[in-house]
Amino acid sequence: MAMFAAKTQGAKLKGGKPRDLETAKPDQEKLTIEKPSAREQILQTATRLFYHQGFRAVGIDTIIAESGVAKMTLYKHFPSKDDLIVAYLDRSNEAFWTWCDAEMKPFEGNHKRQLEVIFEGVAKLASSPQCFGCTFTGAAGEFPELQHPGHQAALRHKQQVLDTFTGLSKAAKLRQPRVVAEQLALLLDGAWNAARMFGSNSHAKQVADAAKLIIAAHS
Repeated sequence: MAMFAAKTQGAKLKGGKPRDLETAKPDQEKLTIEKPSAREQILQTATRLFYHQGFRAVGIDTIIAESGVAKMTLYKHFPSKDDLIVAYLDRSNEAFWTWCDAEMKPFEGNHKRQLEVIFEGVAKLASSPQCFGCTFTGAAGEFPELQHPGHQAALRHKQQVLDTFTGLSKAAKLRQPRVVAEQLALLLDGAWNAARMFGSNSHAKQVADAAKLIIAAHS
């Protein structure tokens, strides 16, 4: 999801890490700023527009205008709008799992706690004004045809969520691990939907406590 992506892309310096250019002293070193590639500019723009406005509402011409690339350049990297949608969803999927890994890392070996902290993090994210719900659910809703590339990309993500929750439940030695995973996946979707429907002050903040009840019931 877009909200998992970096808040700012940051200017990159050749041979170094991103830095705050406003605080860097010009007389200390010469800075060579690397601009994002054309493909990256397009993806960054699509990420922002698709997540906030939806897929069908955003046209290719809007993405071209706001990304500042030529139409031929866009179609060189993404031959169709569907290709761009899938690239965006795949990137959102990667960002989600990067976030999950970071949340779980302090609790390596404690798989029950890892499940819990995911939902503690979701409760915080879903209460943020930047949260507009689940982009994968949005894709499935806008592209109901099961074989549509956007629907398929969204389905891959949801299946990965189920499989990951199942694996963690098994590792935590919970009873009926697949049932636990399915119940937790429903909670996850419910939290994102509550955030989208009610805004940042929604009942999604209850999702961590609800997840802990399910986990405890199967421990």
